[in-house]
Formats: sequence, C-alpha cells, structure tokens
Amino acid sequence: MNPISFGVFLSPHRDNGLVIDNALAAESNGFDFAAIQDHPYVPDHLDPYVLISHLAARTGTLRFLTDVANLPLRPAPLLAKTAASLDLLSDGRFDLGVGGGRAWPQIAGLGGPAWSPAETVNAVDEAITVLRAMWDPHRTVTFRGKTYPLEGVAAGPVPAHAIRIWLGASGPRMLKLLGSRADGWIAPLATLFETKPAAQDAIDAAARAAGRNPRDVRRVIQLVGSVTDATAPVDLPLSGPNGRPLHANADQWARIVAHFVTDLRFDTVNLVPDAETPEQISRFGTDVIPAARQLVADHRRAA
Repeated sequence: MNPISFGVFLSPHRDNGLVIDNALAAESNGFDFAAIQDHPYVPDHLDPYVLISHLAARTGTLRFLTDVANLPLRPAPLLAKTAASLDLLSDGRFDLGVGGGRAWPQIAGLGGPAWSPAETVNAVDEAITVLRAMWDPHRTVTFRGKTYPLEGVAAGPVPAHAIRIWLGASGPRMLKLLGSRADGWIAPLATLFETKPAAQDAIDAAARAAGRNPRDVRRVIQLVGSVTDATAPVDLPLSGPNGRPLHANADQWARIVAHFVTDLRFDTVNLVPDAETPEQISRFGTDVIPAARQLVADHRRAA
C-alpha cells in the first residue's frame, strides 16, 4: 500500500499576499506538497512556474505540483525544460500535473490551439513521450509526433529526481491513457463523487492491460472546504459535486480522509481551502492530518 500524502492548493492570485505564509504554514504543519493551478488567461494570476520557484526558494522540504499544467499553452518540449529546471533548483521537489486543456475560447485568444477530444488525448499521449525523452540524459530526440514532432533535439537538462507525471482526467480515453502510461491521477473537482469508483476501476484495468501494477499509479482526491467547530453529522460516502465546500470539524475531516483512503483507494489528499489562510492550513495540518493517518493505520492493521 502506498503511504498517504497530503497537499494544499495555493492560489496564484497576484493579490494573495499570504501565499508565502501559506506555503510556510503547510511545510511546518505536516503537508507534503503544495499544488498550484495554471490558467494563463486569468489576468490576475501569477505565472505558476515563477511562483513555484519563488516558493521553493523559501521552503526546504515542501514539494510542488502543477494542478494542472495547461498543455495547449505549454508546449511539451519547453514544458520539459521548465519542469527539469524547477526540479533542479528545488533539489528534487517538483512533480508535474498535466491537463489537456479547457476554456478553449480563452486558450485560442492567447494563440493556442483548439483541440478536439481525440486531438487532446493524442497531445497528452505524445507529451508524456516527449517529456520523458527530454529528461533522458545524453540523448538526441527525434519523434514523429502529430502534435510535437521533434528532429534531432538535444535532451536536457536532467531533473534532480524522476519527475512524476500526473494527469487530470475524467473521460474514458484519458483514463485509459492514464492507467497505461502516467504516474498519478488528479481526480477533477468538476466531476461528481459518485464517478470516482468507476474511474478508479478504469485506471486499474488500463494499468493491468499495460502490464503495470495499478498501485504504481498514485491517486489524489481534492477536497474543498475548511475546518470548523461544526457539530452536525457528516454522512459518508459523500455524494454530489466534488467541488462543493465541506465545513466540518477536525474529527469529521479525519473520518472523511480515512474513508477516501481505505474505501475509495486514494493515497493522496489535496486540501482546497475555501478560506486560504495560514491559520486554516495550520489547523488542518495539526488537527486533521495526524488523526487521519492514525485512522488509516488502524484500519490497515486490522485488515
């Protein structure tokens, strides 16, 4: 069984002056990584890769994940160099979440492509090939791709560690690609909680068909909300929109997290705080994470 990892989703909004304090709060209160979104067409969003380098320079152990890189606006060969550079500068603390794109009118407005669903799957498939080839030391890359044709390109730089490629995916073709080739799944907030088990099964089936162990594909559930002093009971399993905020006390949050790990087979939890403050991040880290880890450990010992 994979160990549990905990992350926090930090907004790249330019007016979010607390982002450094939030990252430091995450690092000092039990979080493993911070996730940063990539929507270049949002005027008030900072560039996530510049922000990650800024935060990495001010932290020592916190890892970083793009959630997710906007592939239509970040060509895979150049994204490979960006990712490797961030990984080197952070001493191996960067992993790459990739998405096939949405908000197509805005992407087109910035000069990006307007891919069909089939073209999107092909682009992501090719991107995985190109990214890994460009991280392979002492290699000259030639690739006959439709989206990313490369001819005699010198690979490099080589990352500090084997960067994991996570995909934000929900459709059947993308889940199949994910299970066969990617390192992790970022379950989208836009899908219902009820869709997660079938998606898990699809990833497992694709992994087995590709000769992989499904456990080699990490799985992250993203949960929106905040830790409160609520006393109303929280029913499990959760249903309805994944992006609906949860307001629960620390014990309830611990049970929610344990449910997703033990019953729904997620091994990574990404908190999306609806009140993004150091106090809220610290409260989740000190009151929820240790309790959730204990519940999962107890369940695994009993099993």
